[in-house]
Amino acid sequence: MNAIQDDTIQIKAHVQDVARCQFVVDRPVSASGGALQFGNAREAKKHPLAEMIFGIGGVTGVLLSGNVVTVVKDGDDHWRDLAGQIGKATRAYLKSGALTRAENPPDPLPAISEDAPLEAQIRARVQHVLDTEINPGVAAHSGRISLIAVKGTTLYIQMSGGCQGCGMAAATLKQGVEKAIRQAVPEVTEVLDATDHAAGHDPYYSAGK
Repeated sequence: MNAIQDDTIQIKAHVQDVARCQFVVDRPVSASGGALQFGNAREAKKHPLAEMIFGIGGVTGVLLSGNVVTVVKDGDDHWRDLAGQIGKATRAYLKSGALTRAENPPDPLPAISEDAPLEAQIRARVQHVLDTEINPGVAAHSGRISLIAVKGTTLYIQMSGGCQGCGMAAATLKQGVEKAIRQAVPEVTEVLDATDHAAGHDPYYSAGK
């Protein structure tokens, strides 16, 4: 799809499928660096942009991560019909200055001895990011992200609860978890999902939703 833009803010819409579309903005929409996921209008009241997007008919989910807004919808409305409204809401949010008021910055990373093995340093710092930035957000959906192994500079994580088998799991991993971790711990080169998503019993979004 074409870029949605005005004189100061540019937004590019990328349709993923009939139910999902990513809106890539030329500046951050999430101050924390982690992923913020909202599954209904009540949860969206915690964040002004999510609340504005949920005010658009047919929206059933919003994921904010860095400079990317992922929107989930139901119904038969074409994304072309909704993109302008979502772009307008995003621009209004950014121009209002609400970004700096919407989220508190994450706690600083803990000091790790430079003498510790690299894998140990990475494990400690990544665990801090999970505890302070990522898991507080996914806990709202009964989910949890666990670090199960560090091999060199590659991480193996596991999703549980509402994240296991969730239709938004891949987006959460790439746009939220991996981005937040690599921003805070640049030594990390790869984040792999070791979750058996087929075994998920209560996913927050069903895969076919």
